[in-house]
Amino acid sequence: MTLSAQTPRRLESFVSGHWTAGQRDGKPLLNAATGQTVALIDASGLDYGAALDWGRKVGGRNLRKYSFHERAAMLKALAQALMDQKEEFYAESFLTGATRTDGWIDIEGGIGTLFAYSSKARRELPNTRILTDGDVEVLSRDNTFSAQHIFTPMEGVAVHINAFNFPVWGMLEKIAPTLIAGMPCLVKPASQTAYLTELVVRRILETGILPEGALQLVSGSAGDMLDHLTGQDVLTFTGSASTGQMLRGHPKVVSESVRFTMEADSLNSSVLGTDAAPGTPEFDLFVKEVAREMTTKAGQKCTAIRRVIAPRAHTDALIEALSARLGKTVVGDPSSEDTRMGPLASLDQRDEVRARIKELSAEAEIVAGNPDEVSVASGDADKGAFINPVLLHCAKPLDGTAIHDVEAFGPVATVMPYQDIEEAVELAKRGKGSLVASVFTNDPKVAEEVVIGMAPLHGRVLIGNRDSAKTSTGHGSPLPMLVHGGPGRAGGGEEMGGMRGVKHYMQRTAVQGTPRLLSAVTGRWIAGANGLTTPVHPFRKSLAELNIGDQLITKSREVTLADIEHFATFTGDTFYAHMDEESARANPFFEGRVAHGYLIVSFAAGLFVDPAPGPVLANYGVDNLRFLTPVNPGDELKVQLTAKEINPRITADYGEVRWDCCVTNQNDEVVAQYDVLTMVAKTWPQVAQAAE
Repeated sequence: MTLSAQTPRRLESFVSGHWTAGQRDGKPLLNAATGQTVALIDASGLDYGAALDWGRKVGGRNLRKYSFHERAAMLKALAQALMDQKEEFYAESFLTGATRTDGWIDIEGGIGTLFAYSSKARRELPNTRILTDGDVEVLSRDNTFSAQHIFTPMEGVAVHINAFNFPVWGMLEKIAPTLIAGMPCLVKPASQTAYLTELVVRRILETGILPEGALQLVSGSAGDMLDHLTGQDVLTFTGSASTGQMLRGHPKVVSESVRFTMEADSLNSSVLGTDAAPGTPEFDLFVKEVAREMTTKAGQKCTAIRRVIAPRAHTDALIEALSARLGKTVVGDPSSEDTRMGPLASLDQRDEVRARIKELSAEAEIVAGNPDEVSVASGDADKGAFINPVLLHCAKPLDGTAIHDVEAFGPVATVMPYQDIEEAVELAKRGKGSLVASVFTNDPKVAEEVVIGMAPLHGRVLIGNRDSAKTSTGHGSPLPMLVHGGPGRAGGGEEMGGMRGVKHYMQRTAVQGTPRLLSAVTGRWIAGANGLTTPVHPFRKSLAELNIGDQLITKSREVTLADIEHFATFTGDTFYAHMDEESARANPFFEGRVAHGYLIVSFAAGLFVDPAPGPVLANYGVDNLRFLTPVNPGDELKVQLTAKEINPRITADYGEVRWDCCVTNQNDEVVAQYDVLTMVAKTWPQVAQAAE
């Protein structure tokens, strides 16, 4: 059954394992388009200390039992379940003021983030419970004492305090990397649109996919929650800079050194390149993108374009084109198919936007749209939080302050002319740190100057031009694989960014010891640890039989001059160092003709490969290949091959094995060092297994 706004419902919080209503009647939450009451929200009486303690003891312990791949599989299953129920979420999303297109960004964008993190984690992380970070640091000459950095999950709760504008995506983009890391979440959405977040959390918990304690929800005020944080907890916040600074300075956050990430106000800019004159594809794309960013979600996006920076010579044409496009925007009830822009989230928000426009008007003139009057095609113009798109123009932006400091969090942007690229970059920097900026140009030199100039003060920079017009995700679309955040005013934090975001919820620790014991801790063979030579060739072992450290030491093979010449003729690689003795001797790295690097790799494979059909199904590459000592005719090569890392895939009947391959010569000098990557059957003879 869809939880609709026809009968106002009382929102509940899910804490300490059960749904709980607040002790008071609750604050009314209104339909953004009609003013009707959607729900009542209150969180009074909740025991936040107990909720956080329950999350740590129950949720954390349960999540840490699973590997990265197992937790990633949970996200995939969860995303599939939510996608099947998306229409229920869309129906609720209309009440927030979001059109179907706006809702797609929030709902399917959020669910898509779960899919993306699940895929990337299974592809990029090992099927283990800890991560190694970087190479082994050898700390002794005899290789008996080394160090390895590792990542382990924090043992607290990640408290996610989210904004009103993306009640689904804002939650899912944060819990995805958190859960992959193995850390439980407590989500506190902004009250105005919390009814949609609560609905999604209900559906998540109903699936039973997440282990007990992995997810909690607070519907209402955070109360004294922060008083109960510890140094193992993580706090994230999306919202106003003033609130964020208050949270950052909370006594517990400071005294416990609580890990804190903030995404705050951001006066994002978009630059029209000097080459993008009216009539060029880039000019048209720029107009389209600015208008879209102003009207999507009624401009209530942390990434929306607020400052439109354009060459002074093209400013009049730009204002004319933008005004015409914005004038065609149909404002109305978001559930209507004809509506292109819905209302703001609340009447209070509309009052706030109007007040900010007045501040901006002291330095810029309104050139399109009337903030105080609005005509709607549908919905209630009096009770709904509707406002027209408003475009301003500041003729002397270098003299302004409000235009670079005041954010009207709605469909509002200011056009600012510039004389040259240096001035354009300076104007972009006046925002004092932004989530995203963009430049529309087809000139490589313009792209280089603008991007390098803006990058230090921005978390992301998009280059738009004719070649990427059909495939570009646009200025304002955060993507799971890219960092979302920005320096300075934007909060100084980073979210998502693929596996970078996962590590935010993990502790990096340097572990020192003998390689044998380090290998036991990391589940990864380390040079200096004992190899396990057995009568059975390691390639004859399935994953069920193979152990970390299983090792093969091959016989030797001589490299002859005939081998080198044959390889050169056969492959066509007749580089002089292989074929010309005099030229090779003149090379500072060689004493004469040398073997090809790939000849060495090929001979190494011939030494260690077992040719008969067996559990090794495929070789899919090498990593970190380095040629360390030249091989001359007459040198003898042998290989030490060691099972370095084993990663069974939970949804397949095979896994990945990483082999350490060390090729040495007759003097025991390392000639080549690299990792061989293979796919190995879980059992042999291979038995097909159902997806786990």
